[in-house]
Amino acid sequence: MSKTLVKSTFLVIAMTFISRIFGFVRDTVTASLFGASAAFDAFSIAFKIPNFMRRLFAEGSFSQAFVPVLSEYQKKRTHDEVKRFIDAMTGTLGLTLLVVTILGVWFSPWIVRLFAPGYAVTGERYHLAVDMLRLTFPYLMLISLTALSGAILNTYSRFAIAAFTPVLLNIAMISTALWLSPHLAVPIMGLAWGVLIAGFVQLGFQLPFLRGLKLLPHIRVNFRDAGVRRVLKLMVPALFGVSVGQINLLVDTLFASFLIVGSVTWLYYSDRLMEFPLGIFGVAISTVILPHLSRHHASQSHDHFSLTIDWALRAVLLVGIPAAVVLAVMSGPMLSALFQHGHFSGHDVLMARKSLSAFALGIAPFMLVKVLAAGFYAKQDMKTPVRIGVVAMVSNTALNAALIFSLAHAGIALATSIAAMVNTGFLLYFLLKKRHYQPRKGWIGFSLRLVISNAVLMAWLWIGSGSVQDWITHPTLWRFEHLLFLMISSIALYIGCLWLTGIRLQHLLIPQKETAS
Repeated sequence: MSKTLVKSTFLVIAMTFISRIFGFVRDTVTASLFGASAAFDAFSIAFKIPNFMRRLFAEGSFSQAFVPVLSEYQKKRTHDEVKRFIDAMTGTLGLTLLVVTILGVWFSPWIVRLFAPGYAVTGERYHLAVDMLRLTFPYLMLISLTALSGAILNTYSRFAIAAFTPVLLNIAMISTALWLSPHLAVPIMGLAWGVLIAGFVQLGFQLPFLRGLKLLPHIRVNFRDAGVRRVLKLMVPALFGVSVGQINLLVDTLFASFLIVGSVTWLYYSDRLMEFPLGIFGVAISTVILPHLSRHHASQSHDHFSLTIDWALRAVLLVGIPAAVVLAVMSGPMLSALFQHGHFSGHDVLMARKSLSAFALGIAPFMLVKVLAAGFYAKQDMKTPVRIGVVAMVSNTALNAALIFSLAHAGIALATSIAAMVNTGFLLYFLLKKRHYQPRKGWIGFSLRLVISNAVLMAWLWIGSGSVQDWITHPTLWRFEHLLFLMISSIALYIGCLWLTGIRLQHLLIPQKETAS
């Protein structure tokens, strides 16, 4: 089982890495074309609202409730029973999404006022955000159905398909930004059209693979289906527990809307760089382990359940901590090399650098939250993450209010990172208290090796990166070459330090016969 788990994780990482590379290309194109402008501030809101709801409902509470139930059906029911459950779930979810989409498009002006109250109703940002939201909101329905099909594919260990799907969003947005936007009276609207087109393309891409599993849904609305009722019952408390990070980021946007023009854009590009390691590794591990944990729970394999969590925590720390070091030390150079083109200026680099450095502190906690929360959802315990999520959300809001006056947009990023630490701490505490997780031996030695390796990495990057002003003033080719050299050398140095301190690849495998201690 351990080799299968690791293989699946690396497969998802590989597919997600491809998606993130295309995402960087997309961000480079949009930064060059639109910069940190009022127009891009408006698009950030119009894109963030359906994405927030997607992560909150589709990939958040829905997936965390649907996958454990589907895994149980897969293990204990016939294929026909599984198919009937999927049909009913698709029809019920689809009808709900259709109603939500119609309401969202109709009430777009009020939704923008709710999520970005700092955008004056007479200002350019507000009107652009409303116009674009009417195009991007239907993306919620399309991508939620895509998330449903992706959850089915993941449950049947077809991880690569769902992990590759986001590539299509990036391709659609790059294409419309380059070839559609120049022909529009308001060029930024091209990005909104790209989002809508991507929704249809992503859903269409996954359907043939469902047909191959003989699980292509035949829409059947049935709110009384036993499986559907279980999923809906589990979804309600999961709304807060699994999506606290997204709620916190949305609260960040709300506060940022009151700041100067460009603040929302600076936070957007900081968040995009933070999402690179988080999306590649944190999401990959949580995506892979949830079906495994759900099956262990269904078969009452308590030791394997605990060992899977232990493996995931160690793997996350091996990647999350160096990712935080790299983004904290290299925030300026990375922003300059990747985005300082066209309308994205050196001043924008310096401003976005502040928020990225603050976000870096929360990378490992954000990854850990995804793993720790999966431990509760696999056991269909939604109440514990809810209580913890509310505490984290209140902490984030209070910290935003306290830090925004002195640190502006960087204070918002710092508040989010601290809230993630609070969330992580409480999730771990209750997993241990409920004895869902019992750590294996060797954590002290493992932690010391991590500290030494990351200290060496930090020293190398600090010396090698130099002054951020040098990056801003040097030509694009110089910035890119130096960033590439530092990244490659850092990876080699870090892996070498891990090897010298005694960490080997086999340490990533869950011992087959070892029990939790």
